[in-house]
Amino acid sequence: MELEQMYEELGIQRDILNFAREIEGNLKERFRGIDETAEYNQMKVIQAMQKARVSDIHFAATTGYGYNDLGRDTLEEVYALAFHGESALVRPQLISGTHALHVALSGNLRPGDELLSPVGKPYDTLEEVIGIRDSAGSLKEYGIRYRQVDLLADGSFDWEGIRQAINERTKLVTIQRSKGYATRPTLSVDKIGELISFVKGIKPDIICMVDNCYGEFVERKEPTDVGADMIVGSLIKNPGGGLAPIGGYIVGRQDCIDRASYRLSAPGLGKEVGASLGLNQSFYQGLFLAPTVVAGALKGAIFAANIYERFGFLVVPDAKQSRHDIIQAITFGTPEAVIAFCQGIQAAAPVDSFVTPEPWDMPGYDAPVIMAAGAFVQGSSIELSADAPIKEPYAVYFQGGLTWYHAKLGILMSLQKLADAKIVEIPDAH
Repeated sequence: MELEQMYEELGIQRDILNFAREIEGNLKERFRGIDETAEYNQMKVIQAMQKARVSDIHFAATTGYGYNDLGRDTLEEVYALAFHGESALVRPQLISGTHALHVALSGNLRPGDELLSPVGKPYDTLEEVIGIRDSAGSLKEYGIRYRQVDLLADGSFDWEGIRQAINERTKLVTIQRSKGYATRPTLSVDKIGELISFVKGIKPDIICMVDNCYGEFVERKEPTDVGADMIVGSLIKNPGGGLAPIGGYIVGRQDCIDRASYRLSAPGLGKEVGASLGLNQSFYQGLFLAPTVVAGALKGAIFAANIYERFGFLVVPDAKQSRHDIIQAITFGTPEAVIAFCQGIQAAAPVDSFVTPEPWDMPGYDAPVIMAAGAFVQGSSIELSADAPIKEPYAVYFQGGLTWYHAKLGILMSLQKLADAKIVEIPDAH
């Protein structure tokens, strides 16, 4: 009763609590499976840290050029071990997932090369990086061509279309694991492995890069376990565990990582420079916590799918499908419902809960975007957050929650806002 009173003091009405309790009670087995995966991945991270002989000396700060930064170099060894790659680039100078992807692409592509996406259009912010939408400094401006092969209507790969698209110029294949602003299924690691095997069967020297954002530690395997030459992500998503205040990573083949490092710093300097600026402890500890943080976010995503599917909304993945990233897409069909949902997520935040999010014209997007994120780290999407472009089909993308309990509160608050707006009617609990 004390817990119910606390929820009510936070603004959640009793009928919503009762409705949600019924749904939560049916998810115990799903949650147990998530916890087992988190336990496996926790051991994987600890093993990597032990093999790299991590010590408190590695938390020391460096400045200036950052020569001989032992903590930085050991952290990169830990990432390479944990993600089963030959080498890694893990830096605060990689300011976002988009930046890390740009460094990986531009470091490994040359004028006249062709970039292929066999999984359809990439995430919006990469459109200007590639040159799908014209932008100064894009790959297109440097003479790098781009092709894409869309997924089939059922979300499967267009094998024949991919075969025909690969030619003598095709240098790098980019595979986006998560859905981005689309309602397609997220790709499982096994599916990514099938695609990589198919591509390399046609042209063995193609570099296969996976945009791993939102997918780290969701499964027991990562794309580097199934043939990816590079995986790329952001530290303010899954692997930073909510503690990394900035940063990105690239893990994979030694030569690919070296070329990316020359793009990040300068030719001839590569990984030898780049001060860690006192951030190493947050990076190490965030990675240590990441498997359990990801487990909490996954529980929140499954809870959201089961809640909103009951009201007839399209949810991807659906309430019973397997999970391969932390994102839950919910198609509401109206801008009013999307806005109400995001305002509910914001109202559940520990930071800026009093702020009312509204759509605005964000850089890198082709439509107004609403973002809800009362986060300790600006833009951190491993923290409870939701965002949506205000355009058809009016789908919102929910993710994060450093704990399951916070993710749960966010979903309850979003449902409360929708109920208050008369968009949904809460059924009686059975």
